Amino acid sequence: MSLYPLALRLAGRRVLVVGGGMVATRRVPALIAAGALIEIVTPELTPALRSHVDAGRAVWTPRRFVPGDVEGAWLVHVAIDDPVAAAEVSEAAEAHHIFCVRADDRDAATAWTPAVTRHGQVTVAVTDGGDRRRAMAVRDLVAHALEATPPAAPELKGVALVGGGPGDPELITVKGRRLLAAADVVVADRLVPGVLLGELRPEVELIDAAKIPYGPSAAQEEINRILVDRAQQGKFVVRLKGGDNFVFGRGGEEALACAAAGVPVVVVPGVTSSIAAPALAGIPVTHRGVAHEFTVVSGHIPPEHPDSLVDWPALARLRGTLVVLMGLKNLPKISERLIAEGRSPETPVAVVQEGSTAHQRSLRSTLGTITADVAEAGIRPPAVVVIGDVVAVSDVFTPAAS
Repeated sequence: MSLYPLALRLAGRRVLVVGGGMVATRRVPALIAAGALIEIVTPELTPALRSHVDAGRAVWTPRRFVPGDVEGAWLVHVAIDDPVAAAEVSEAAEAHHIFCVRADDRDAATAWTPAVTRHGQVTVAVTDGGDRRRAMAVRDLVAHALEATPPAAPELKGVALVGGGPGDPELITVKGRRLLAAADVVVADRLVPGVLLGELRPEVELIDAAKIPYGPSAAQEEINRILVDRAQQGKFVVRLKGGDNFVFGRGGEEALACAAAGVPVVVVPGVTSSIAAPALAGIPVTHRGVAHEFTVVSGHIPPEHPDSLVDWPALARLRGTLVVLMGLKNLPKISERLIAEGRSPETPVAVVQEGSTAHQRSLRSTLGTITADVAEAGIRPPAVVVIGDVVAVSDVFTPAAS
């Protein structure tokens, strides 16, 4: 059978996704990037899919599929492994003349998802006639040619701690992307660029670290255990995090756990949102004649908390730029403390939400009014807070879209 290749323009068009597991987690980010109106029908969602729903990028109907769900859809993705339930979905789509992709049985589908690589405005899709490995091999050859990278490296072992960047999938490093393509196991956090997960080989074990059912400390111990366990099984493991693993990403803890178990570790630095998000909003964290230093702190606990290691009085005395990550919830207390310690209420402040993504928003204010302005604007995490005179530079500079 000869396939008819086609590129779909899904912007503003309804796409139905049935299933809320890891297959759907891989597929939905590309549909979001295409601008589709996505409805997910499933009793339960992964944390990554729930974050898309919470952000308004998809609609979730929390129940099992019924045939009427396909009405009005331009495309249906079946992302469940129950062949009987999947057949019910594809039969309903067939009755309404809607193309249907099936994760469980490609021969029963009316449309296939090709192996895809994206480089700027260039998208290369390779179909395979059933030989998925060959399609991915061809795709990877094309990707290497586009990136002008050397041939594939020898067999990899151990764990790679890869920083995925602030959100734009093109901001992962070339090395990070190459190691991700070679991974047998990927342990991913909620904030990693989701499109990258859609490019993984079908046989890759994808572990959603946000789904590990423990408290913060116990969850990290379980992540460490998984990294070591899979590596000791002879698999190449990529620990993929948003930003940089060593900037409030607990990469140091994971590296120490691997070292203690004798597992080799490769570190691939990522573009950290502490610098990237301000830059993409037109704010240089340092600027000649304005700021000769910048400080990055975590705001995940308030200044008065006994576990806080931040010297807030010292930060208030600095003349340079202060960048706060994970601090939106505690921003009222942070701004109050800085003012109480001597920082002027007129100090310029910017908040950049989801920097580098298509959903980036930014807000300019002052230290004295930022709390009220953030609430009024509805700014939500993830967001980077920038405090200092460099914020005023953005008044005369706006980066062009790329």
